[in-house]
Amino acid sequence: MADTISIEGPVELVDGDLVLRIPLSVGGDKLVPLAHGIGHIEGDYLCVVIKPWLAEKLGIDAGSIVVVDNKNGKFTISRSASNDPTVH
Repeated sequence: MADTISIEGPVELVDGDLVLRIPLSVGGDKLVPLAHGIGHIEGDYLCVVIKPWLAEKLGIDAGSIVVVDNKNGKFTISRSASNDPTVH
């Protein structure tokens, strides 16, 4: 398999949908083939709409940080630990 890509970024609210806008220039171009059917290209971004059931399962909303990767040859979205407050 090609190099593993892992990109962290925010979830945006666009026209009532939760959307990931992944820059093609930082590895999003490597995720495009895996996002077939769930993502599309808009300018320099791969845009993926997060279904409400997945947002609920991951505990994310607009402004949440997620990680997308291509581990195991699949397009995977997971909640970033940076959403959780750190206790000092």
